[in-house]
Formats: sequence, structure tokens, C-alpha cells
Amino acid sequence: MKSQRSSFTPAMKMADLLDSSVNIPGVFNRMGLQYGFGDASVEETCRKAGIDPGAFLLICKAYALDGYRPSREEMEEADLNDVVKYLRLSHKYYLESALKTLGDSLEAMSHPCDERSRSILRKFFGDYREELSRHFAYEEENVFPYVESFLSGGPDCRFTADEFTDTHESAEEKLEDLKSLVVKYMPASCDQRQAQLSVFYLYTLGKDIEKHIILEDTILAPMLAPRDRSLLESRRESDPATEDPLSAREKEILVCVAKGMLNKEIADQLNLSIYTVITHRKNITRKTGIKTVAGLTVYALLNNLIDMNSVE
Repeated sequence: MKSQRSSFTPAMKMADLLDSSVNIPGVFNRMGLQYGFGDASVEETCRKAGIDPGAFLLICKAYALDGYRPSREEMEEADLNDVVKYLRLSHKYYLESALKTLGDSLEAMSHPCDERSRSILRKFFGDYREELSRHFAYEEENVFPYVESFLSGGPDCRFTADEFTDTHESAEEKLEDLKSLVVKYMPASCDQRQAQLSVFYLYTLGKDIEKHIILEDTILAPMLAPRDRSLLESRRESDPATEDPLSAREKEILVCVAKGMLNKEIADQLNLSIYTVITHRKNITRKTGIKTVAGLTVYALLNNLIDMNSVE
């Protein structure tokens, strides 16, 4: 992992970077890089295209390296403006290209099926697309303007890095359900050729959105956090035992879990989306290394987040 990670340098040939992962061409496309760069280096190609090499390599590592978490030095060397620009371009790609292609394929796949099956699939996909659109709209209207205002030296605003995490709904959950519907439960009368295409588009989109979320959770949010609370100082790369402590919101949700509350009950009490609660629970498990409710309850007790009288 370390040797592969260290091979991503501004001096490496752009053609070699392209060969490093099947996920990289999508990054090239969204950043407007044109092919035909010959033996030019990453830095030469990026400078010519007006892209910060540090930000570009950061994004490529997130897409190419499984489990990638950027170091403090990598984040400090990257231009945050180009990270935001890429995230904006990704939103445009998802909404105008990827989701349209997937939707058309699902429609063609279900065309031979009965109307009930078509309607169910159509509604589920429509709900997923709408949820993703709302999430992207929140980022476009709140998160990115905050970043841009901060970088330009404008007046501070009320948005914080915690809010960014709190509103980061789990697009992965519904996409997994959509895969299951297509792979396991669609009638045999559906168009099998289109079903194969739909599954390919679903897995491709799922992997891309997974990387998009990694960019936001492990790159953008930590790049904001040091300016708000110096959280970056406590990050320990590639060592789960010394990762950042739970955020205030995660502690709130952990307490609710320890009290025996269901995700829906937690969402209602804290005025959050159920998918936001699910995302926080995943983060709690990742940070603590504890998966069961019983284990999380013991963790909460040991860290004085609850007392014995609070446990059902």
C-alpha cells in the first residue's frame, strides 16, 4: 500500500497514472483533461490544463487506492478550490449523465414486464434520484459556498464541518437495494440483455459514488476541520486505534443506540434523515471497531457517555 501510494508523484508520467486504476479515466474526463499528452509528467499536464497537481493527485489516490486516507502533508499541499471544482463536476456528471444512462437502461430492462413491476422499479429509482439530487443541492447551496467564501477571505458563516457530516446521507444504501431488486427480484420476463447492462451501470455508479463520498469524508471535511477546530492534528494515518474521536453528533447517536432506540426513532428525535443516522452508525463502527449494539453499549458506559440506569 505504501509503495503504491508513494508512486503517485507530480513527476510520474500521466500515461502511467492512467494505467494505475480503471477508476482513473472518469477523473480525467470530469477534469477536462485531453488525451495525447505523450510522455508528459503529471505536473506538466496539470499545469498546462490549469489544474493544481497536488489536488489532482489527491483525487486520483482516492479513486485508485482502496482504504486511502490522505496525510496531513498531502492535504496541505492540495488546492482546496480544485477539490471543490471536481466535486461540483461530479455532481453534474451523476445527475446529467450517469443517472440518465442508468434510468434509461432500467426502463428498457423492465419494458417487457407487467405494469406493476415497472411502476415499482420506476418509483424506487425516482426516489433514489431525488434523494441524491437533494443531497447534491445542499452541498451546492451550503457547503461549497462556505468553502469558497473562506478561501476568498470573505465573512465567516454559520456552516461548520460537523454540519457537512450530519447532512451527508448514505447514497450507498439505496443503491445497494436497487442492485438487489434488479439482481434478485425482477421478473424473468425482463429484458436480460438490458438487465446485464443495468447491473454494470449500477456497480460502476456505486463504486464511483463510494469514491466521491471518500473525497468528501476524508479529504474535504478534514481540510475544513483544522480551520474550525484543529481536528487534523489528532488524525493518525492508517491506524484505526488512533483515529479521530467520535464527533458530538456521533456521540449523540451512540447514546441513542445504547438506549435501545431504532434508526427511525433516532432520526425522529434528532431531526435527521434515517440515511444520515445510518451513515453516522457506520462511522461509529469504523472509528471504534465495534459492530454490535451490546458492544457499543459497553463502549458508551466505559467512556462515561451513559450510566447504568440509561441501559434498557
